[in-house]
Amino acid sequence: MKMGLKNLASNKKIKVIFIMGATATGKTKLSIDLARYFGGEIINSDKIQVYRGLDIVTNKVTEEERHGVPHHLLGFVDPDEDFTVNDFCHHVLKAIDRIIQNGRIPIIAGGSNTYVETLVENTKINFLTHFDCCFLWMDVQLPVLYKRVRQRVDEMVEAGMVDEVGEMFVTEADYERGVRRAIGAPELDKYFRAKEENAETKKQLLEEGIEEMKVNTLKLVIRQIEKIERLRDYRRWPLHRLDATPVFENGGKGDLNAWNNMVMKPSREVVTAFLNNC
Repeated sequence: MKMGLKNLASNKKIKVIFIMGATATGKTKLSIDLARYFGGEIINSDKIQVYRGLDIVTNKVTEEERHGVPHHLLGFVDPDEDFTVNDFCHHVLKAIDRIIQNGRIPIIAGGSNTYVETLVENTKINFLTHFDCCFLWMDVQLPVLYKRVRQRVDEMVEAGMVDEVGEMFVTEADYERGVRRAIGAPELDKYFRAKEENAETKKQLLEEGIEEMKVNTLKLVIRQIEKIERLRDYRRWPLHRLDATPVFENGGKGDLNAWNNMVMKPSREVVTAFLNNC
């Protein structure tokens, strides 16, 4: 796989920041805050957010939330196409090339840890030969994270998630490919198929689908955490853990003071030291 990066000719490693963590831990906010502070651009590493459509279900960052920070690999793939890990690696390298040429810092953020591991560890790419990596791990204690995940699903429902899924529903839907793999689409399938059922039955099916979505998201959280711990313990990645538990333990979308003290301050210190270490 060709790198195509002009800076490689200087034999100087390119610095890349990774932001990892389970869903709902604040990865998106941290990536944007660091990009604004250090002059970076963000590369999405969520394998479902690469697809167009289902923006609420996939929890894509909005234009307003981006605060003008350029995002790459976000909502650019046809909803019914397959986007493989090899496709991901190819597009990440191209995005890094563009970001470096813009004189900015690449920040790779998202929850698809298998894709990130393949990018970093694939011997055909030799990523670590060309890039100096800083790994930030957003972590939240499970009881607090479980509550936050369930709350976020409710927020997605309030934002119009059900109507969004309904607009893409087709009777022959394939939930094994494309954007329909996203948690939220298959769970509501029975609800949208129950056109002839009475209102009470449909209400029950909708409630069951939303609850199943919460349960499946919690299962995803466990898999994501296990994967990160494997990268730390087996791969020996030097992960800088940021404990964001205080940010979310009082409910709501987050405590700003706790965010600044527990997440932003330590992450800025880590990234500053990383960027200054030549």
